[in-house]
Amino acid sequence: MHAPKSTTPRALLLVLLAASVVAPARAGENWPQFRGPHADGQSPAHGLPVTFSETQNVLWKTPVHGKAWSSPVVWDQQIWMTTATKDGTELGAVCVDAGSGRIVHDVVVFKIAKPQFCHPMNSYGTPTPVVENGRVYLHFGTHGTACLDTASAQPLWTRQDFACDHFRGAASSPVVADQLLVLTFDGVDAQYLVALDKTSGKTVWKRDRNTVFEKDDGDYHKAYSTPALLSVNGQPQLVSPSAGATIAYVPATGQEIWRVRSGGMNAAALPLFGNGLVYATSASGGYQLFAVRPDGRGDVSDTHVAWKFAKNVPSRSSQILVGERLFMISDAGVISCVDTKSGQAVWQKRIGGAFSASPLCADGHLYFFGEDGEVPVIDAADTYQPIASNHLDGGFMASPAVYHNSLILRSRTHLYRIESRP
Repeated sequence: MHAPKSTTPRALLLVLLAASVVAPARAGENWPQFRGPHADGQSPAHGLPVTFSETQNVLWKTPVHGKAWSSPVVWDQQIWMTTATKDGTELGAVCVDAGSGRIVHDVVVFKIAKPQFCHPMNSYGTPTPVVENGRVYLHFGTHGTACLDTASAQPLWTRQDFACDHFRGAASSPVVADQLLVLTFDGVDAQYLVALDKTSGKTVWKRDRNTVFEKDDGDYHKAYSTPALLSVNGQPQLVSPSAGATIAYVPATGQEIWRVRSGGMNAAALPLFGNGLVYATSASGGYQLFAVRPDGRGDVSDTHVAWKFAKNVPSRSSQILVGERLFMISDAGVISCVDTKSGQAVWQKRIGGAFSASPLCADGHLYFFGEDGEVPVIDAADTYQPIASNHLDGGFMASPAVYHNSLILRSRTHLYRIESRP
């Protein structure tokens, strides 16, 4: 991986000017994990730009080398993301200064002699990091997990001893639950969650899925989901979709609370919680999108599933919950608005294109990020109301982040800070 190039005097002046007008982010404005502070794709920011292009409202644009689909995460003025060589032999991280776009750290963390196969749609750096004060946690599936000091980018601990055949590459992101870092391994040969002490990296608990699959073919056993940390009646639950089932665990111990035999494979969307229901997807096959009451115990498949929805449900991107409406965009560009009480479609609109990144909601607007670089913006409303249609080069596999009143967007080739300019 490459050190940043030297800066010319004129460019340095522009960098200093940009940095001088940006105050450090307050704690409430950090975007520390996949899908933001509450892992729901929502931002309280006001004044985010709804129109932008390569020549409009771009505060800075920084090249990011390698092939990696992890989403950017933000703590104070640092933006972190993983990166990887296309062949997976080098796995590392890049840190960018939010004020200037300057690369602060660019490090190789793991060198892999024989990487597992990774499907071209995926990357060796797809799981999104988690960042907190002084530490960033990187995860590359079975190839390794690391905690870095955010000031020096030096490893504080690493682990490379969790076996899993991802078959088409890893994609599940880590989550922090109090003092634990929870990792998900849903491969063709093994399916389990493990919790590490986030300070030392030592294993605290490991829990096998114990799922009974309908088919012996390991391809039907894999998944790519990230767990959601929820509070149900004052009690924490870690809700984790997988192939064949969606399971809730006690975060501190890994004890199973409830499960739904939701079927399917390749589950990827992060669950959401609201209106007394958990909303989850099973991706390819199974229930598709479904709602479950999370107050049960044991197998609640026949007692606590409120509804199922199976038309134009995405297999990769996550949903957005706004009041009593769920919004989502399918892999083939169909936007849906679903009533959370009935599970019925309020409206659906085909806009076309391919979509893998998860959407963003801010200021009553929904942003969608296409693989071809198209970024449609609509109102989060009970009718389809387009606001703008934007385009950035490179296209999007990574989901967005927010910093102050700026969009932080990672394309296949660059990191952008998008902000309304006078």
